[in-house]
Amino acid sequence: MTGTPTLARTLGLRSLVLFGLAYMTPLIVLGIFGVIAETTGGASGSAYLVALVAMLFTASSYGRMAAAYPMAGSAYTYVRRTIDSRVGFLVGWAVLLDYLFLPMVIWLIGGAYLGAQFPSVPAWVWIVGFVVITTLLNILGIKVADKANFLLMAFQVLVIGAFVALSVASIVANQGAGGLINASPFANPTSTFAGITAGAAIAAYSFLGFDAVTTFTEETINPRKTVPRAILLVALIGGAIFVLVSYTTQLVRPGGTFTDSSSAAFDIAMNIGGNLFGAIFLAGLVIAQFASGLAAQAAASRLLFAMGRDGVLPRRIFGEVSKRFRSPVFNLVIIGLVGFVAIFLDVATSTSFINFGAFVAFTMVNVAVIFYFVRQRREGNHLSPLFYFVIPLVGGLITLYLLTRLDANAIVLGLSWLAVGVLVLGIVTRGFRRQPPEMDYVEADDAALVAERR
Repeated sequence: MTGTPTLARTLGLRSLVLFGLAYMTPLIVLGIFGVIAETTGGASGSAYLVALVAMLFTASSYGRMAAAYPMAGSAYTYVRRTIDSRVGFLVGWAVLLDYLFLPMVIWLIGGAYLGAQFPSVPAWVWIVGFVVITTLLNILGIKVADKANFLLMAFQVLVIGAFVALSVASIVANQGAGGLINASPFANPTSTFAGITAGAAIAAYSFLGFDAVTTFTEETINPRKTVPRAILLVALIGGAIFVLVSYTTQLVRPGGTFTDSSSAAFDIAMNIGGNLFGAIFLAGLVIAQFASGLAAQAAASRLLFAMGRDGVLPRRIFGEVSKRFRSPVFNLVIIGLVGFVAIFLDVATSTSFINFGAFVAFTMVNVAVIFYFVRQRREGNHLSPLFYFVIPLVGGLITLYLLTRLDANAIVLGLSWLAVGVLVLGIVTRGFRRQPPEMDYVEADDAALVAERR
């Protein structure tokens, strides 16, 4: 398709991993520690281990699809190409719950942290600040966002390292070196299988980010090799951080009973490091939210770009790239405007439904790999049954089970959002009588191959 808008290839493996980790926000393990410990009866380590195993299966599937289809769009593109364009549309619509509204939730949480610390300043001021600064950085282009992201991630990692070090020091001071080896964060008298799996469903939210890496495929150098490696690295590094931090934190504060589970980690930070570290920890949480919002907004804009370029969404609005900044400016602005809705919402309401879309996407990408495997076998191409059938089958079953572990409100709201998607699909396809619009992927694939040879 001559004149199809394209994105500039500037990202390497390090940048992709940093974007994935920033989107994932490693510090979120402490932000939701109290909730997971409460749900699991003090076995937060097990919850993160179960979630890590589930995400590694799914990360493998994302890697296979990213290598097969090196273009923006993530789950939407993979399902569309392997199963059916209409199913792909509905998966893309479900993913919008995660991608489009997650930046709003991130900015809302960041504003809540600052609002609690500075009650004299209206909460909406912090939210507006988050939205405006993040949007401007992303509009200036992926290179500018990449450099800002590196600095923000570095500080976040330092805060996590300090928290773990102070936790270890506290454990050794109170229990001796032997206190560092304890199975209670994984299993104890108050933990149950049902509680751990419910906690894993919550913990899986922390892993949202490895899949977002695929939305930068068209801006990645040598994407067929770089993107799959980045996906697995993000899942592994993030999972290792989550397990380590939850383990040491649970040793410092055993059990799952807290005065306020939502602020449990902040109270622990004050206890192990005093007021100074408490202030540093708060700064780390706020910066983590900013870094996550930067990556989340950038990823969401790429999904909208892919759907706009296909003509599923209005092409003149969503499918354009700024000639000056080489970034999808209209999409970034739209996501910023959605972010302002956070002024009128609370955290509980805004987070109740976005995870539905994530689990739908995870499940369907695993299914897409199986469809791809079957199709390739019919064409005479013999792929590994382990990586293209067994692993995605297990991954799909696990993520589908985790979806059922969401609370009833999340499922109802998610299904309602899908119902709206079916209505939109009916309009786009004129009563389901034709396929949704589709771009000519041949040119995109050829461009990717040319870039790989350079």
